[in-house]
Amino acid sequence: MRILNDVMLGMALVLAGCGGQRATTEDNSDSLTVAHQLFSRLDTLRSQGYMFGHQDDPFYGLTWEYQKDSSDVKNTCGDYPAVMGFELGGIEMGNEKNLDSVPFITMRDEIIAHHERGGIVTISWHPRNPVTTTDEGGTWPQGTAWDTSDSTVVRSILPGGSCHDKFQTWMQRLSDFLATLKTGDGQLVPVIFRPWHENTGSWFWWGEKLCTADEYKALWNMLQDKLQADGFSNLLWAYSPGMASDLTEEKYLERYPGDDRISLVGIDGYQWGTKEDFVSQLDQNLAMLTLFATKHGKIAALTECGLKNLTDPTWWTSTLKPVLDKYPISYFLVWRNYREEWFGPSPSQPDAPYFRELYDAENTLFLNDIK
Repeated sequence: MRILNDVMLGMALVLAGCGGQRATTEDNSDSLTVAHQLFSRLDTLRSQGYMFGHQDDPFYGLTWEYQKDSSDVKNTCGDYPAVMGFELGGIEMGNEKNLDSVPFITMRDEIIAHHERGGIVTISWHPRNPVTTTDEGGTWPQGTAWDTSDSTVVRSILPGGSCHDKFQTWMQRLSDFLATLKTGDGQLVPVIFRPWHENTGSWFWWGEKLCTADEYKALWNMLQDKLQADGFSNLLWAYSPGMASDLTEEKYLERYPGDDRISLVGIDGYQWGTKEDFVSQLDQNLAMLTLFATKHGKIAALTECGLKNLTDPTWWTSTLKPVLDKYPISYFLVWRNYREEWFGPSPSQPDAPYFRELYDAENTLFLNDIK
């Protein structure tokens, strides 16, 4: 882990760009945007260790739903995650709930609450397929972000495409929601915004086999330019392809939007096979990623990860932590806990004591460690 002095931090902020905006070389928090301040905070926290994150943490767990101040993580170790993840899929349709049935009003309140308690917020967006979707939806995955039945989606929503006007409306609805993420004194909540992720796979309509690299970058730029034009200087833009056995720097750069547009670089990596394969790939990918981050002046993170249903209760300390300890990442985030599918801890599950061991480690950061 490294601690940046004022000069080094200023240089890092200039390199980061924080999503198209150039920082000054002076570490004057009054003159920096909210996104720049968040970048500075993330970089400083890396001198202490890496943060734990959990998707949908305050909404539901294995045995409860929508109970005030509840959290499977908090119920297991006595503390909230440092980072909470939220999903905006469905906002583009004008829906009251997201694709996981979380009410957007509740989501807004929990995002603000986590920020005000000192936590970090990250947001993803899985918009529906604008070519195949209908107002009524259809049989899954028809019309969803996972509907890859049409290979022209990205092309169709770029300027001149058949769905361009529709997607302009969808982006405006996203913008309208983001504008509600304000504290009581009217300040925008700082957000790590992570759209179009896992793009090197092909399970989303913006995936590698469904658009060219230039089309993907144009998609990224169109959304980023729209939100920046709308005044969202609170968004720290994160780029996160999926983990792969052949993830080289050259491969990572193929669809990379550019240093002037990205502040945080990540990978999404789950253990779907053996422990040995996961450890080998994660080790290689994080080695590449953290070197890339250093060279490009970015923050690195394991933006999604997990072992479904923690089939190995020791996974936190025997598999994941030994790899993470080797690299200067900002945080790792595990996916949600929901009924028959979960990725985070729960006090009722066999992994709970191993998660508390992870919590007790000096270099793992939870909410109380970062306030």
